[in-house]
Amino acid sequence: MKISILTVLLALVTTLSFGQENNTYKSTLTKMMQVSGSEVTFKTAIDQMISMIKQQQSNIPNEFWDEFVTEINKDAIGKLVDLILPVYQKHLTEADLRQLIAFYETPIGKKFAEKTPLITRESMAAGQEWGRQIAEKVENKLKEKGYLKQ
Repeated sequence: MKISILTVLLALVTTLSFGQENNTYKSTLTKMMQVSGSEVTFKTAIDQMISMIKQQQSNIPNEFWDEFVTEINKDAIGKLVDLILPVYQKHLTEADLRQLIAFYETPIGKKFAEKTPLITRESMAAGQEWGRQIAEKVENKLKEKGYLKQ
């Protein structure tokens, strides 16, 4: 009987300790997302998504969309953090996150966070051009070898 009570208490203490550890990791991850600019990027993505749906559903009144945006913005980032938490925990320690936060709080870190969306957008355009060039080379090579008709 004493052993089973001790086992239950040990399991409870371990679970509570893990839960507290998880909560501190989660708040550190949330802070890192804020200072890195990721939170703003995700909110922008939500706005763009809603804007696209709004265009497709033009018969829906603006009041609905205003209310919906307010509602979704209350906990969208929190829900995203819950979803990505295990991914970050798998690859980065909480100490790693704190170091990232320290970086993003420096002048160069702030500049990097500010410029990342622009760099990403422009890099995606460059990547698309690169992909188009490779596809063109493949097509030309296939034609040259007779696998595709001219």
